[in-house]
Amino acid sequence: MNDLSDNNWNSMSDDYIARQIGAFVKHYRLEQNRTQTELAKDAGISRSTLSLLERGEVVTIATLIQTLRVLDLLHVFDKFTVNQQQSPLLLAKAEKKKKNRATPQKKIETEANEDIDW
Repeated sequence: MNDLSDNNWNSMSDDYIARQIGAFVKHYRLEQNRTQTELAKDAGISRSTLSLLERGEVVTIATLIQTLRVLDLLHVFDKFTVNQQQSPLLLAKAEKKKKNRATPQKKIETEANEDIDW
């Protein structure tokens, strides 16, 4: 299989990218020695839908996810993870609010309260 990490995805047409995804799925299906029928059944899709996916035709994202799950390839979605970064200003404000030392607890004056006779 081609090393797709060197490809310039922006210069590719949508159809070409879909065919690359289909080739990826087909490659790993065959590497795991599975027939289209077996994989489709395990993924809960029809064999014809899997065939469409492997040819780069239009399928749903759910179909792709189900297929990749069965092939144990969901890790390809790691690139879709969004890491929230806090702005430096908000980070500095949060650091400023952190406690630097403990505050002593105030003692409750129980003796004064005991003298009160209602």
